[in-house]
Amino acid sequence: APKFYYNLTGNRENQAQYAQAMVQLKSEQNVEGLVHELQAELDPLFPAARVIVQQLQQGPPYDAPVEMRIYGPDIDTLRRLGVEVREMATTIPDVVHVRDDLTEGRPKLGLTVDNEQVRRAGLNNTELAQQLEAYSEGVTGGAILESTENLPVRVRLTNPDRASLDQLASLDLRPDQGQDRAFRPTSALGEFELLAENANIARRDEQRVNTVQAYITAGVLPDTVLKALQEKLEAANFELPPGYRYEFGGEFEERNSAVGNLVLYVPLLLLVMLTALVLSLGSFRQAGIIAVVAIGSVGMALFSLKAFGSLLGFMAIVGTMGLVGIAINGAIIVLSAFNEDPQAKEGDPRAVQAVVVKATRHVLTTTITTMVGFVPLLADGDPFWQPLAIAIAGGIGGSPILALYFTPAAYLLLKRRKPKSSQQQPIESSDLALEHSTT
Repeated sequence: APKFYYNLTGNRENQAQYAQAMVQLKSEQNVEGLVHELQAELDPLFPAARVIVQQLQQGPPYDAPVEMRIYGPDIDTLRRLGVEVREMATTIPDVVHVRDDLTEGRPKLGLTVDNEQVRRAGLNNTELAQQLEAYSEGVTGGAILESTENLPVRVRLTNPDRASLDQLASLDLRPDQGQDRAFRPTSALGEFELLAENANIARRDEQRVNTVQAYITAGVLPDTVLKALQEKLEAANFELPPGYRYEFGGEFEERNSAVGNLVLYVPLLLLVMLTALVLSLGSFRQAGIIAVVAIGSVGMALFSLKAFGSLLGFMAIVGTMGLVGIAINGAIIVLSAFNEDPQAKEGDPRAVQAVVVKATRHVLTTTITTMVGFVPLLADGDPFWQPLAIAIAGGIGGSPILALYFTPAAYLLLKRRKPKSSQQQPIESSDLALEHSTT
């Protein structure tokens, strides 16, 4: 299929054993339930095929959600280790299918020749192989000039003749030179048999690798299956021979890579935000309150994703990171109002309460207008944008609680310590003045 979605992989072209199809639903349905139903029906219908039914996924592209790569020099050892990991993975309930690179064979037609008969026919193994290749794959017998291109013409047997083992066994093979015109079919020179060869010998970073891939049930987090696989490896005391190593790929690797690229800019962004908050509020402690509010808003975003049944994919992580700058606006409004009120600035609880009541309208208005902007994305149900909208709207929806309840309480706790130290000095000076007047 053409690459119409951002995370589809396109490395399966010109493979006769692979097919891909897309189903677009005409009405709103339970997509996850439909995927489960189709997977259960198609597996017994096509037992000789590996059928994977899934909906469009979130996050960076990957071939399989759970992967384990085993590196080493010897192919037989890599195949044996891959079989052991496959046996463990198949016992995990949420795993639908498991495959690896080295246990999959590709059928190959081989000819075991009778050397004595070949010599009597005046042939050798090289000539025999060349004639068989000419009959089956064809030889270039000329060219056709098509506009400005010179197109070669390949001559070979017809498709029915090439696909029939009986036809290949009855081919007339003769030496290039000599007067021997006797008919010698291929079956008189050897015996055809079906052989299995490795479909591919994969390499990664110039090392031989056997990649074990596990396809999981729709709606199940890949981390859940990966942790179950790690527990089984630990319980089975899975150890590699010297010179071999393994690593995990799939969604785990791609997600960490994508998030790692985003996290590279987090220190710079935090420094800019901290500088702006300290300059605006004039206090490192109040900037600390804002930081706690930011962390709390991230927790509310994660809770919203869990409550709405949305996966913590790449777009959800992006939305959670972008949420922080919006969710702290309410707390900044409340703290700025405290600093502008003389009595609230001194830590008077009644004054703080009055300021919070006045600021409630501004905080709620800002929150509601921001959340309304994400209603189209929430209602549309688009699998690409919906996790981002749920994360941002959920985090913003809980920000008024942090701004109107947590922020005043934390502000009073900070001010409760400050009056004790500030009132101590006037008391001592008054005592000295009283002692001096008495003297």
